[in-house]
Order: sequence, then C-alpha cells, then structure tokens
Amino acid sequence: MRYAIPRRRPLLLSAALGAVLVLLTAAYTAVTTGAAHAADTLISQGKPATASSTENTSFPAGAAVDGNTGTRWSSAFSDPQWLRVDLGATATIGSVKLNWEAAYARSFQIQTSTDGNTWTTVYSTTSGTGGNQTVTLSGTGRYVRMYGTVRATPYGYSLWEFQVFGSLSGGGGGPTTPPGGSSMPDSFWGDTSGIPAAQNVVEVKVLNRTNGQYPDSQVYWKFNNQVHSIAEQPYLDMPANSAGRMYFYLGSPTSQYYDFIEFTVGSGVFNGNTTRVDAFGLKIAMRLHSHDGSDQQVGEDYQTFTESRTATFNKFASEVPAEFKHLATATAPYRIMAPGSDAAFRAGGQYQNYMSSYAAANGINASTQEVFGCAGVLAGQPQQCAALNRHTIDLPQSQWETVSNFYRAAPANYYAKFWHDHALSNLAYGFPYDDVAGRSSFISHANPQYLLVAVGW
Repeated sequence: MRYAIPRRRPLLLSAALGAVLVLLTAAYTAVTTGAAHAADTLISQGKPATASSTENTSFPAGAAVDGNTGTRWSSAFSDPQWLRVDLGATATIGSVKLNWEAAYARSFQIQTSTDGNTWTTVYSTTSGTGGNQTVTLSGTGRYVRMYGTVRATPYGYSLWEFQVFGSLSGGGGGPTTPPGGSSMPDSFWGDTSGIPAAQNVVEVKVLNRTNGQYPDSQVYWKFNNQVHSIAEQPYLDMPANSAGRMYFYLGSPTSQYYDFIEFTVGSGVFNGNTTRVDAFGLKIAMRLHSHDGSDQQVGEDYQTFTESRTATFNKFASEVPAEFKHLATATAPYRIMAPGSDAAFRAGGQYQNYMSSYAAANGINASTQEVFGCAGVLAGQPQQCAALNRHTIDLPQSQWETVSNFYRAAPANYYAKFWHDHALSNLAYGFPYDDVAGRSSFISHANPQYLLVAVGW
C-alpha cells in the first residue's frame, strides 16, 4: 500500500485500542424549581456540547448551546438519552434553563461531573411539563448534562436551548486546553477500564468526537476491506504483520468527508501516525496505551476538536500568509490541501517560484513542488528538505533542527506550521520529512494494550 510519507525508518507495529464510555450515575439530591440566581451568569453558551445521539445531522448537540432559539438538538426516538456541555473548567452551578421543543422529557435528571465519566444527580423529576423550564440547584462540576429517562411523546428529546448559569473557577472564558497541550482531558477519551483484551496484537476503538454532527451509525471505519459504522462495530482487533492505512468516513462509507491514519503492526510493537502530508480531511487524534504504563497521544489538540469545522477553516485562512490562504477554500468544505498537492504551487501556477528561489539561493536545484513534497533531488535528503520547509537551511547546520528557529521567516511551509501550532505537543506530519528532529505525530511502543482513534468534524 502506498504511503503518503517517505519513510526514513520501517514501521514495526502493533496497534490498538478500544474504549468504552461508561456513564456512572450517583444518588441524587432533589432541588426546587425557581428563578436563576441574580448573581449567576450564563457560562454554557458556545461551549462544546455532545449528546448520546442525534435525530439527524440537522439537529446537532451544539445547536442547544449556540444562543439561537431557532436551532435545536434532537435525539433518537428512544430512552434514555442525554445532552451534555463542557464548561471548560470547574464551575459553581446555580441554575439550569431548558427551552424544550414539543418533544420534551417527562422524566429527566440534571447531573454534574468533574471528569465526564462519574455523574452526580443534582435535580430529578418524573413530572416534566416541557416549555421553558428553570431549575434552581446547587452543584459543582466541569460537565453538566440533561439525562432523559422517559419521553413525553413518541419522538425523541429536543431542546432549543440548554443554558447553565453559575460562575467558573478563575472567571469565565472559553473551553480550556489541557496544560501544555500535550494531552486531551481524560473525559475526551472516556473510561478505558472496560476495553476488552486484544486476541491478536492490539485492540482498537474508534471514537465519535464530531460534537453531535454525526451519530455513531454514520461514523465509519475501513480496515483490510472491512467497512463498519462504530454503531455496529466500534472495536477492531488488529493482527500482527498488518500495515497501511485505516480510513474514516462521515455520513457514508463513500463520503468525501474522510481521513486516515498510517500504521504497521508487528508481533509486539505498534508504530503509527496521523498525517497532514496530503491534506486535512477530518480532525484525528490517537492515543496509544501500553502494558508498561506508557501513554502517548498525537493529533489535533482539544481546542481544535471542540470548535466547529467552519471555525477551523477560517482559523487556517486567518493564520497563514497570503500565498496559502486559498488552500482553505479551493476544495472546501471537504479538504484543506497541502501546498505540494495544490496547482498554484506547481509549474505554471501563481506561486511556482515560492520555494524554488530560496532553495536555489542555498545551492539546491528543486522546484517549489519538490520542496513541499521532498521529491526530486530532496527525496533522499531528509535534513535538507526539512530545513527548507522550516526556513532554517540558511543557518549553520547545527541550528537546522532547533525548534525555536522554525518558521521564523518566509518563505516557509506555513501549511505545516499551522498543523503544528494546533496539535498535541505541537507534533504533526505537515510534509514528508517532518519527522526530522522528532517533530512528527508518530507514536511507537512495544507490548501495546489499546489504541483509541478519535474522529472529529
């Protein structure tokens, strides 16, 4: 199978993981219904929201926290169902407002959690009446959810708005990225204690992290000619001596919304990576956990996963120089193409000389496309190609791989820089030899226990 990345080392591999999100409910404390506390402020609007299900893609979880009473979340037509919001930090919660659509809850609970796994019930009713409902309560937590147990209609649960009022520790603010940006919050990955042991090398679980845009029945994975939605098969037992790409699709198994990871699996080791070498298609993150306690995470960071797809495309356009901005629109909304795959940087294109002049000035006869693709005379020169993409080749060679020197001046591969800036530990595969100086999103470990792959929107 062809790799997008010229490999400088073989990938031995044993990959995998499976994760089970276990929602634990604690004993509840009843509270009264009333008006919101005067001192409390709205702290949930615009924060990341997820749900147990959605009726379809027109009614995502995020619609219940967008401040727009003309959009709504709607669940599948079954019990139980839940909607939760991540406040970004621990908060003191004084009240919750629920603006129900006609499909409301007869019985439901309001629950809080510090980690997104273990829940405390702070309000419960078996006589919900729908409409606009405000419950006054007393609780703390980073996560707040409505947990519906009995529907009032044959339809699902549907909320125009789900509003949490209170005060955040240390003040307000948007969703917080974990300190250092080296890992996701534990709640992002879910409870891993229930992951089954691998019968082959490693157990892989695919996680739906599309923020309610797609139900599990519309998140697909493809491996060795197997195609399944994660609703029907979230786990994959990855065998030894397998290698290549594992693809992920949203909507259908032939959707244009797709991406992949690359891997090789040996008898006792997993090697793999996320990649942006060809393009960005979907937000992808991987977590490899091994029996000796090693735990590695790579891929897009938490903030990128929690923001909308439109926000990510817009952020790319706003952060890169003029020559790269069109990459966010040329194949939108499906992909952000790498410059080496884009006609504007090829021979005859508007930016055909963007990197070639810099290469020539440093004694290398390579086209712009060859620089971005580490091809031609650069195919066997990983250090030179990386130094050109990072704009360090005009420095003493001893400084080529000093991270603080990367991308400090143009011309440079600002497409790659963007993905590094918004990746866990700032590790990304933005061009073929991005592993020079250990800057790629590559993970490897012996005796792996599980691999989690999060697929975002």
